[in-house]
Amino acid sequence: MKSVAVASRGPGSGVPRLMRAVVFTGPNAFALQEVPTPRAGAGEALVRVRASMVCATDAKILAGKFPATRFPHVPGHEFAGDVVDSADERVPAGTRVGVEVHVGCGTCERCREGMYTLCLNYGKRETGHAHVGFTIGGGLADYAAVPIAALHTLPEHVTFDQGAWTDNLGVALWAIERGRLRAGERVVVIGPGAIGLCATQLARALGAGRVTLVGRGKRLARVRDMADEVVDAADVARLHGTADLVVEFAGTADAARDAIAAARRGGRVVLGGATGAGVELTGVDLSTIVRGNLDVLGSLANPKGVSGRALELLSQGKIDVTSLVTHHFPLERFEDAWRTFMERREGAIRVMLHPQAGT
Repeated sequence: MKSVAVASRGPGSGVPRLMRAVVFTGPNAFALQEVPTPRAGAGEALVRVRASMVCATDAKILAGKFPATRFPHVPGHEFAGDVVDSADERVPAGTRVGVEVHVGCGTCERCREGMYTLCLNYGKRETGHAHVGFTIGGGLADYAAVPIAALHTLPEHVTFDQGAWTDNLGVALWAIERGRLRAGERVVVIGPGAIGLCATQLARALGAGRVTLVGRGKRLARVRDMADEVVDAADVARLHGTADLVVEFAGTADAARDAIAAARRGGRVVLGGATGAGVELTGVDLSTIVRGNLDVLGSLANPKGVSGRALELLSQGKIDVTSLVTHHFPLERFEDAWRTFMERREGAIRVMLHPQAGT
């Protein structure tokens, strides 16, 4: 991709009329382009993006697996930056913010319950719904117009790079809360990806007695200190029937089966990995769930402001996300960043883009 210099600026605002953005031009096609800088509409703030990460869900969006996404599309749903334009006094210009990506319509039954991640008006911008980086433009760009409801002011000691984890941390914390973790319990986390590693650390921070991380590959050695025990997925059978709480973020049928098997009788299982259609669970004897009196729960995203609570734990040093960012790139090297993440080059966990680098 060829980067484009931006010179034209808005009148008196200091914000350029044009900006650089990663654009998904169609299924499985992308380019770095010069596009109009978005304007902050009613209930929105214009955020100058300082740190933005690539996620496996971006690959699903690029492949056209999200029907509500319309091409051409600016992706990016894990980012942080500073507000440069806002008509809302709660987030004035200069406010450092992290972004959670779900904004509900606010009036449907699910939104009124605080479950705006399950908004019944999904994809209908005219109702107030927005899914940042999915149904509206995201943060793989110099600037992003973001609904005020999606913004979290970053605590003083949280950097932009750390703030880009706002959404991920909320996803992980919500899964732990869904599982009703109690102090001293035995927890198994299946899936050593970014969100699974956040869940592993959160379980320890919230008082788990012992946390076991299950996964595969060289990555396990790198993250060994984040859990009390690391187990290769090939040996997961030895954990069967041992866990009070199992949290799964691998997204495969095998991982879901292993999660159910790992729970003790009367235990809880939270499945959070298979967010896309097409992963079917077979080969599970239902009596394992019924006679074992298991709670098997699904967990989607981060409702009820949970990301804000996660940021507080981050600010207290109870979670390490810095070491999970294995690669950094300027925005103009998006193609290199994308290949690094998708091919897991050099053990990539999270790959971060810095749109303002060198500007």
